[in-house]
This record gives sequence, C-alpha cells and structure tokens, in this order.
Amino acid sequence: MTNASHDFTTRLLIDAGISSGMRVLDVGCGSGDVAFLLAGLVGKAGEVVGIDHDEQAIAAARERVGADPQPSPTFIQSELLDISSSLGTFDAIVGRRVLMYQADSVATVKALAQHLRPGGVLVFQEHDTTMAPASLETFTLHRQAQGWLQQMIAREGADVHIGFNLHAIFTRAGLRVESVRAECVVQTPDAAYGLGHIVRACLPRILALGVATAEEVDIDTLQHRLDEERLQSTGIYIGDVMFGAWARASAL
Repeated sequence: MTNASHDFTTRLLIDAGISSGMRVLDVGCGSGDVAFLLAGLVGKAGEVVGIDHDEQAIAAARERVGADPQPSPTFIQSELLDISSSLGTFDAIVGRRVLMYQADSVATVKALAQHLRPGGVLVFQEHDTTMAPASLETFTLHRQAQGWLQQMIAREGADVHIGFNLHAIFTRAGLRVESVRAECVVQTPDAAYGLGHIVRACLPRILALGVATAEEVDIDTLQHRLDEERLQSTGIYIGDVMFGAWARASAL
C-alpha cells in the first residue's frame, strides 16, 4: 500500500466510524495491510478478522502476526461469498480494491450485509480510472506505464469505473449511503511517486495478460526514466484516483 493510499484509507475508516471496541471483518484482506490498520483503530477491546481466498496471501498475513506492534487480527482462508456463519456478525465490514473485481457487485454487497449487525457499516475503497491519468503536459512515459496497469486491471475483468458506481451499488443492495468521496494522487516536479515500483510489483500479471513485453517495460530502468521525465517537467500529473464510500444497514 502506498503512503497516499494508506492515508486515504485511514481517514476513510475513521470518518466511517471505525473505532475502539468494534468487531470488524476485512474482506479480500491479502497480506493484511488493512487488517493491521483496523486492529490499531479498534484496539485490544475490539476484534479484526481478515478473509481472503488466496492461501499464500493468508499465509503471509499470518506470518506478520506477533511481529506487528498493533493488536493482532485473525486471518482465515475463505471465499468472499462463502463466509462461515460461525464467524458471527460484525459492527463493520471493510474492503479495499475488492468490489471492482466482483462479477455482480450488488449481489456481493447484499451477501456481505448479511454478516452485519443491525446498524452496522460497510466501507469500501476502490480505484477508478475514469478521470486518470490527467495532465496538461504530455508525460508520455507516465501515461504509458499507467496504461499498462489500467489495461491489466481491465483484462482481469475489473470494473474500471467502480468509483462512479459505488452509490448505485450500495443503494441497489438495500443499504443507506452515508458518504462517497474521492481523492487523487498529485505528482509535481518535486513530489515523486513510485509508479515504476508499482509496475514492478504487477509485472508478472502484465506479462501474463499480454499487456506489454518485458522489453517494452524495461523494468530495471523504468523508475529512473519516470523520475527523469518528472524532473524535466514543470507540470502536474495525476495518475491515480481513489474512491471511498460507506453505507449502513438498517437498524432493527
């Protein structure tokens, strides 16, 4: 998780009301970044459970338990739509870059809401490519690198316009939307962004999907070339837009 994304997630969770003593489910938890962030917010009086279908991701998350100074979440391998009723209900359900990959996001939200306590809150952070990249100057290499990531996401079947769809998704699922917000990462000549490092992390997926070849990416020089393009420019480049929304289940 980049610093910008981490900060956005933290503000989103706090403003959505995640606080001490709550029981929270992190869906699609991956290696646990959001789960550990949640653990710090709910404290020892609360509980965080992270689920993910990926066995390797769950193993990586469990390895972090005890090494992190925050209270430790519990990690369980589970499909998103096959959550065991034995886990009980939660005060909040949280997901980051999860809904965008669901074939039927409304059905997914409805299913997840069954695990919320009355009045519980559902919080999602999703990335949207509708308005980005954006700049007045060309930023040729930045746009190419961003394009590789966007094509990768699209070929994986994600909803690349998920941010603009969040309100409708929650509403159609029967939840009461309380807030939708968006934030962009603004890159200036003296404010770098590790786009090349993100491409490196995603490179196996980029290559496997045929988005670009290893020669086209030239990963070992990519970040340096991006930095050179940024330093030679006087303009602003926006490459990433994050949406966040939360909605509440009806109180009985």
